[in-house]
Amino acid sequence: MAASLQHAIEQQQLPLEIVRNGSRGMYWLEPLIEIDTGHGRIAFGPVTRDKVGEFITSRFWEHSTEHPLYLGPTEDIPYLKNQQRVTFARVGLINPLSLEDYCAHNGFKGLQAALNMPAQDIVTCITDSGLRGRGGAAFPTGIKWQTVLDTPSDRKYVVCNADEGDSGTFSDRMLMESDPFSLIEGMVIAGLAVGADLGYIYLREEYPLTKQIFEEAIEIARVNGYLGKTVAGSDRQFDLELRLGAGAYICGEETSMLESLEGKRGEVRPKPPLPAVKGLFGKPSVINNVITLASVPTILAHGPAVYQGYGIGNSRGTLPFQLAGNLKHTGLVELAFGGTLRVLLKDFGGGTRSGKPMRAVQVGGPLGAYLPESQWDTPLDYEAFLAIDAMLGHGGVVAFDESVDMCEQARFSLEFCSIESCGKCTPCRIGSVRGTEVIDRIRQAVENEEKRVESIELLEELCDTMIDGSLCAMGGMTPFPVRSALLHFPEDFKSSA
Repeated sequence: MAASLQHAIEQQQLPLEIVRNGSRGMYWLEPLIEIDTGHGRIAFGPVTRDKVGEFITSRFWEHSTEHPLYLGPTEDIPYLKNQQRVTFARVGLINPLSLEDYCAHNGFKGLQAALNMPAQDIVTCITDSGLRGRGGAAFPTGIKWQTVLDTPSDRKYVVCNADEGDSGTFSDRMLMESDPFSLIEGMVIAGLAVGADLGYIYLREEYPLTKQIFEEAIEIARVNGYLGKTVAGSDRQFDLELRLGAGAYICGEETSMLESLEGKRGEVRPKPPLPAVKGLFGKPSVINNVITLASVPTILAHGPAVYQGYGIGNSRGTLPFQLAGNLKHTGLVELAFGGTLRVLLKDFGGGTRSGKPMRAVQVGGPLGAYLPESQWDTPLDYEAFLAIDAMLGHGGVVAFDESVDMCEQARFSLEFCSIESCGKCTPCRIGSVRGTEVIDRIRQAVENEEKRVESIELLEELCDTMIDGSLCAMGGMTPFPVRSALLHFPEDFKSSA
């Protein structure tokens, strides 16, 4: 698309310069083209490849408001205007590989602040901000960092879990491709905070463009003195290495990821010891995901109180929600905690793409619960979701209309677990396979109510065993979507496939 645009501009010898600025997260309007007027940007879209020639010939910049693809000032598009972009403030705005652009938009201010602070003060700043891990467990980041700082060792590491494998999630990829220096800055700050001088990024193998862009960003940061033996001209050192996963969903679990980084089979490690005490290569390790680490620079730059000002209860700051599935307006929405799922689905998602009534929404990836409409007004808050046996997780939101078969969705959850299980523990390895078989029996017993009820009871007992006996969240949370489907959509377990 960009190459076609450049070709058309050169052919017509127009005084236009193309700058690739990453995605704004409004996917239904992409490819999106913005013109910088000097007084703000004007958006046009979607400009598909077959429309490029006509688009350039129309001299869209001269008669912008009359063009059929005119969307108005980019920042005034409601989908973007109604967000609270904090971690994603630069995403879609800057040239991802321009250090000049990054610094012009508050880049490395957090690092400069951290270089003038004792390690304990950096950790205290993160603790006071209320930042929690932007993954499944939502563990307080400051506590994790404090543990690593307090554990004596001759070597410590910072590890970024970028193995973004949940269905309907893309925030890690979007940030790493559109604002890679924010993650680099966050990891350097983490290193300063705990006394680590080396970091690893464990990236999902299926993201080749992310790999290309991020490797370039690392080299640019290194050449310009933000990585290496003298970080930003100081006497502190920190460097980064990028490693690729091999397509295993289980390696999104932190201990499996560590095993893979060490060149071993990706299997879950028992806890304790915690990775913060004995992590990568047996050394104390900070392990956070992309969004957690990329949120750190703004906290250091503006102070913890500003970040604390977003959110409710113990859920502070913002979370990038990723809208996917059967929605008109799929894309990324960064909001402060405290809104509702209904607002996300209606005001941002625009309802179903099919036009049929929405029936269920899965939040938190393939291990997340299926939520009926009666639960869509639950606040987007970690504790509020736990109270309804659900989770926010990585912020993935997948919508289904009334045509969905919830018994089949429950079966998919168990089948997914059986395929992706590392096989370390019996409840996960065997339970997921047996669970799939039990759901098949439920379907086959549609004419035999007694046998169907017995099979459902067996399925519920199996879910209890997986929750109580699994080593990690893979087996322990697979029952969440199964139980929610049974509870909220029981009618789907009474009909044959």
